[in-house]
Amino acid sequence: MWLRALAATGLDGVRFHDLRHTGNTLAATGGATTRELMHRMGHSSMRAALIYQHLVNGRDHQIADYVDGQIRMVKQPPHGPSGT
Repeated sequence: MWLRALAATGLDGVRFHDLRHTGNTLAATGGATTRELMHRMGHSSMRAALIYQHLVNGRDHQIADYVDGQIRMVKQPPHGPSGT
């Protein structure tokens, strides 16, 4: 069935295991934690999950922007009369 599906779609050379890799890649980029990836893959060690986690390293800027925004909200003076 797999080979027929590949032939019908022109995806020769794609291995069935590639679906697992793609699913875990999408899960990692979708925000899955290392523990969640381990559960999805059925692994007890973090080694395999960390392979997928490296894909989300580009989120460093997003995380930094979020943290910066939280700090800026605290630093801004309240709006309206101060009561003094």
